[in-house]
Amino acid sequence: MDSDALMAVPRGPAMNFVLAFVPMRLRPLIMQLREDWKSHYSDWTLPGFRGVAVHRVGAWVEQESGRGLVRGPIRIVLRRLHLMMYRYVRNQYGIELPHTVVLGRRVVFGHQSGIVIHPYATIGDDCVIRQNVTIGALNAERVEEAPVIGRGVELGAGATILGRVTIGDGSRIGPHSVVMTDVPPGSTVFVNPPRMISLRPAPASPVNTAREAQTAGAAR
Repeated sequence: MDSDALMAVPRGPAMNFVLAFVPMRLRPLIMQLREDWKSHYSDWTLPGFRGVAVHRVGAWVEQESGRGLVRGPIRIVLRRLHLMMYRYVRNQYGIELPHTVVLGRRVVFGHQSGIVIHPYATIGDDCVIRQNVTIGALNAERVEEAPVIGRGVELGAGATILGRVTIGDGSRIGPHSVVMTDVPPGSTVFVNPPRMISLRPAPASPVNTAREAQTAGAAR
């Protein structure tokens, strides 16, 4: 979390008033959550925002562990609370986003369900992640090798990124694409278009057949 950059974001009098009552080490988290909320259309009910918010809280707890307020029994309580929220988001919304993921700013989860992110993955600023996206390991023998997603990357529905690969800044990964090699910046990756194997005449509808028979009888 880039505390200096977050605190430099312009804010109105209302936010300044709120921050005046917040401990100094907690202010960057509040500013980060505010930015994520705005990125998700200022709607706190969206599953994407809730998933990101739980991640931010978990990452902040680990970052501040043993310092300031996060020590002793309070640290234990906060970790347990984050674990409960993480499991709720995973089970209720289908967004598996561990707090160990290096998550950039203004990352948007466009939809919910079936989203799995590797614990050691890196996701840059201004990325868009849609439903059923997997960012994971290549196989069980190389489970610690995680993808690196650059800035401004869009991942379409069902996209799969596997292994120690880098997706360059500004790239677009189309729906259901499987990527296991590096993608240069500014690239667009799509799967082959579907092919029509055979074209058969549509079977006659029983309703239409009956109507045709009635019409033929009336003509006689």
